[in-house]
Amino acid sequence: MMSRRVINLLVLFLLIGMFGFFGYSLASKGDNTDVGDQAYNFELPNLDGTNTKLSDYKGEIIILNYFASWCKPCVDEAPELEAFAKDYGDQYRLIMINKGETMDRVKKFLEKYNTPAVYVFDYNSKIAKKYNVTGQPETFVIDRQGVIREHYNGPVTSAQLYGMVKKYDQ
Repeated sequence: MMSRRVINLLVLFLLIGMFGFFGYSLASKGDNTDVGDQAYNFELPNLDGTNTKLSDYKGEIIILNYFASWCKPCVDEAPELEAFAKDYGDQYRLIMINKGETMDRVKKFLEKYNTPAVYVFDYNSKIAKKYNVTGQPETFVIDRQGVIREHYNGPVTSAQLYGMVKKYDQ
């Protein structure tokens, strides 16, 4: 049977570990944005070799979609995003953010799935970290005031996406 002293030490270490974890979580939270926060104004390279800033679309409802060409759910989602962009692309700005792939690789992907959107490159995942992106596809809806209103993990359908953006289109 374990001695009372060993049990007390284990409880103490467990408590120290929990406080350390929560303290770290709170301290690192300051860098990240999520639902209810002002969207981080990134500037990233785009397909034509210039840079795109989130603030270029100030006052618009913006959809950010993190994707990768090798990601099966992203490939499955591509026709849905294409349908959405064709139907509503003039009302809602779709920005496709690629995490860590080359421009050539994405251009090849676009030969097959050419969703009318702005394509930008988050090569070092710096912006993904700001938005708490854990995988792809992940979709964010940002309202006209620049506040993140939705953060959706996994593939979305055109109808789901329309349902999300419509709520914030006042």
